[in-house]
Amino acid sequence: MLKRAIHPAPWGLSLDHPQWQCGMRPFFAAGTLLALLGMLLWLAFLVGGLPLPAAADRLGPFAWHGQTLLMGLGLAAVVGFVLTAVPEFTATPGCEPRRVRALFLCWLTGFVASQWAGPVALLLGALGWTALLLGTLAWAAPRLWRDPARAQLAFGWALLALTAVVLGWHVDAWRGAPLSRWLDALLGVQMALMVVALSRISMRIVNRSLDDLHAAQRRAGLPVGDTVYLARPPRRQLALITIGLFTATQWAAPGERVTGWLALAAAAALAHLLNDWHVGRALLHRRPLMLYAVYVSMALGYTGLGLGALAGQAGWTSAGRHLLAVSAFGLGILAVFAIAGRTHAGWPDERRAWLPAAAAALLLAGAARAGAAFGLAPVVLLVVAALAWLAAWGAVAVWLLPLWQAERPDGRRGCDEPDEAGSGC
Repeated sequence: MLKRAIHPAPWGLSLDHPQWQCGMRPFFAAGTLLALLGMLLWLAFLVGGLPLPAAADRLGPFAWHGQTLLMGLGLAAVVGFVLTAVPEFTATPGCEPRRVRALFLCWLTGFVASQWAGPVALLLGALGWTALLLGTLAWAAPRLWRDPARAQLAFGWALLALTAVVLGWHVDAWRGAPLSRWLDALLGVQMALMVVALSRISMRIVNRSLDDLHAAQRRAGLPVGDTVYLARPPRRQLALITIGLFTATQWAAPGERVTGWLALAAAAALAHLLNDWHVGRALLHRRPLMLYAVYVSMALGYTGLGLGALAGQAGWTSAGRHLLAVSAFGLGILAVFAIAGRTHAGWPDERRAWLPAAAAALLLAGAARAGAAFGLAPVVLLVVAALAWLAAWGAVAVWLLPLWQAERPDGRRGCDEPDEAGSGC
């Protein structure tokens, strides 16, 4: 096994620290810790009645819970991925350490301020997270635009959409208006971005699994298939259009029956998208199956939202929302952290059992939380969901967090994949 080289300055105060040598490192590390801390605080509140941070008094506990995970964890994952993937997709230099640290300080400002009450904290939170998103966009946009194919512009539009939602959230928080529609909009943008990101990742992951299968068939003297996985743009675009229409309509007219039909259309488009994935036994390998499960969770989540809106049943709506927020959102970020986060830290593919176990834990968490929405032993299922989430992210903290603080095992710098990889972003 490769040995991790620990840098002598463990907290990364120096720009020479490996923490700043690749854009995903500080953001993925902070996102992992936040996934644990945010759920620990929420579990202590639900079970033990312990107080939440001061912001929960202003926003309400459910809005605080949603903001902490969807905005705090979500923005850390998005920015870390963009800073790492855009240079690879566009064949441009990586993000320099000084900019990585500046953007991370913006995220940290936004997160810390979001935990406090009062107008100053609200203003600092808006400034920190808006600066994070616009700073990332200012860095990424020229690369996305100059790319001859301009095939990655969706990342730029997603950053703009996230900026609009973050600003809208803080404006309504300032006014004391309800915030649920902004949480729903934030979840919708995250789902669309998940489709964009996973479509890029899956082209390499699934075809790598097919290559391994074909090699095994050759060694066994069996006929070799010619199956190739393609993430077809029309299916992806249909999924993005329906998710976008549902998200916009839900924001403008929450509770209207038309949102139910649009949610079911999004579920159907995602199920249609899954047809690209049916490539035989290669799909059953751990990494392709994990990505496939993200799309299945999304389709089930939008089905629940659609049934809830059409039948007027809050249980279906809550179940659908949490399937998206726990299983699809959580598992999608876990997949990105485990695949891109490991490969771009210079390490080969993860083959240990903890990864499929963590993925299964997040699927269990989503199923338990959805069951609680129907009143099936709600307290027990809420605790099960929280503990399963904590188990999954605890595994990430044990197996991946040290890699993001350590030197690369190959002695190189930056985000380059190891020579034997070929399956990062």
